[in-house]
Amino acid sequence: MNSQLKFSPESLFLVTGGAGFIGSNLCEAILRLGCRVRCLDNLSTGNPSNIETFMDHPMFSFLKGDILDIDTCMEACQGVDYVLHEAAWGSIPRSLEMPLLYCSNNILGTLNMMEAARKRDVRTFVYASSSSVYGNAHRLPSKEGDEDDTLSPYGVTKLANEMWAKQYSLHYNLRTIGLRYFNVFGRRQNPNGAYAAVIPKFIYQFLHNEHPTIEGDGTQSRDFTFIDNVVQANLKACLAPEEANGEVFNISGGEEKSIMDVFNTLSSILGKKEDPIFISNRPEEVKHSCADISKAMKLLGYTPQYGFMHGILDTVNWYKSVYEL
Repeated sequence: MNSQLKFSPESLFLVTGGAGFIGSNLCEAILRLGCRVRCLDNLSTGNPSNIETFMDHPMFSFLKGDILDIDTCMEACQGVDYVLHEAAWGSIPRSLEMPLLYCSNNILGTLNMMEAARKRDVRTFVYASSSSVYGNAHRLPSKEGDEDDTLSPYGVTKLANEMWAKQYSLHYNLRTIGLRYFNVFGRRQNPNGAYAAVIPKFIYQFLHNEHPTIEGDGTQSRDFTFIDNVVQANLKACLAPEEANGEVFNISGGEEKSIMDVFNTLSSILGKKEDPIFISNRPEEVKHSCADISKAMKLLGYTPQYGFMHGILDTVNWYKSVYEL
């Protein structure tokens, strides 16, 4: 991947939410490219341990601050070439509990970042959107333009960000590109808490000899996307042609798997025999989710380089090194 990406070594990237799961992996990839990276995070959900190995790197700098503060956003964007905007509150269930907080943090915070990027003459503003904009998709695989059944406040915030980004591209001379992530997994993803994603949660439960918990009957399916594919998409978006300006793109792994598929795969890899515990499904749970990535392939040159099994093995090895008792 890196050999195909040509950035000036003087390039400065800003990664918002850079101490989080996706953000910290982006920071690491940028440093490997030989470029400079500034990490902005208020550490409300980001984990300092995710970036501790970078803190002494001469090309890395950390700014603790909040995207709800416009002055902080202006400071963070000073001298920046590319913004990779990952800072947001995630989790559909939590957004149902705190809609006002999600509106403030995810929409106003993103607007602050776009405004700061515009005023600081940032070259390209790449931002994280989500498959949640599709809700219970009426057509699978989901294709850009099908987002007509958004089911959660979280999905609404992501859709609103896409609409605002379009306005900044049309009227304010800011080059924006949105990436709709589909169920990202990999290194540094938090396995704990009520809102943990299923893959790290399963791995953690298996490693601790617990019975993994499955919501519903396990037949629901997702287009699980390994983190290194998401990193590729972000970096390629920075160098995308002008036709990509103001557009949004599905970013997925291209392999739909059921929750039971994931459970059985992890059980086999880890040599665990614990049976799952089935609990009631959440009312906002989408039954199936998978992406049409033809638009991203055409305009971004994106192709998933790492399949589901490669990603699972890499992820399991990382969690074993950190959590195995």
